[in-house]
This record gives sequence, C-alpha cells and structure tokens, in this order.
Amino acid sequence: MRHWLIKSEPDVFGVDDLARAPKRTTAWEGVRNYQARNMLRDDVRKDDQAFFYHSSCEVPGIAGIIEVARAAYPDETQFDRKTKYYDAAATKDAPRWFNVDVRALKKTRLVSLEEMRRQKPLAKMVTLRPGNRLSITPVTEAEWQHILKLL
Repeated sequence: MRHWLIKSEPDVFGVDDLARAPKRTTAWEGVRNYQARNMLRDDVRKDDQAFFYHSSCEVPGIAGIIEVARAAYPDETQFDRKTKYYDAAATKDAPRWFNVDVRALKKTRLVSLEEMRRQKPLAKMVTLRPGNRLSITPVTEAEWQHILKLL
C-alpha cells in the first residue's frame, strides 16, 4: 500500500462534504495537471491511503484520512460540455483525464501547513517543497507515520 496527500479546496469540496457523501465515497474528479494525472492513472491503487488536505484557504493543512475506494478510470467530466472540466480533445476511445474514488476514513484535527513545516521529519516532504502546487503528492512511510503521531 502506498500513501498520498490529496488536496481539495474546502469551499469547493472539503472533508466534511466527503463525510456526508453516500457511503462516505465520491469521485475525486477535475484533475487537469499531467503530472498529477499520471500519478492517479499509473501509481494510485485501490486501498491506498491518503491525507485529505485543505488548500487555498485561510489555514491550509491536513484535515482527514481517506482511502482509495476505486482505482483510476476516465473522468467523465472531460466529455461533458456543461462542466468547467470539459476537454474538447478528449474522446471516449482516448481519454486524457482520470480520477479515482475516495472514501472518508476519519476527520482529524487540522495539522496546518505551518505545523508541518516545523517538523524536521517532514523536511523533504514533496508537498512542502517550494513551488509545489500538485493536487496529489506521494507520502513516504516515515512521513505518514510521523503525521499520524501528530493527529
């Protein structure tokens, strides 16, 4: 099993929204970055776990723990002209964008970005690197265990 950090803006879809979803599960859709898409499509597997991270908000940070309920499959929003995620170059035979289904496991106390940056064991964490804006990043086993202790 691998570990990840998955970001979402809480005013768009936060950890509480996921907890209220049917079966506490939803498609994590709308990823439109090729590097993030490749991780979703090629590396993320069913039963992997992730930290649910609130981004682009007053106090960004880890707000919960989730699991991958379904491995990558084509993101249907790329084919729907009515969504902001529509991609005219994508076809059903050659989809460009993928998503996974995620399930809420646990809402946690907020481990803020500031608090994460103060933790020496997290110094090399991908999410904390300058300029990193990816919506999904890998988390090492050591980083995962350290963050679990903070929760």
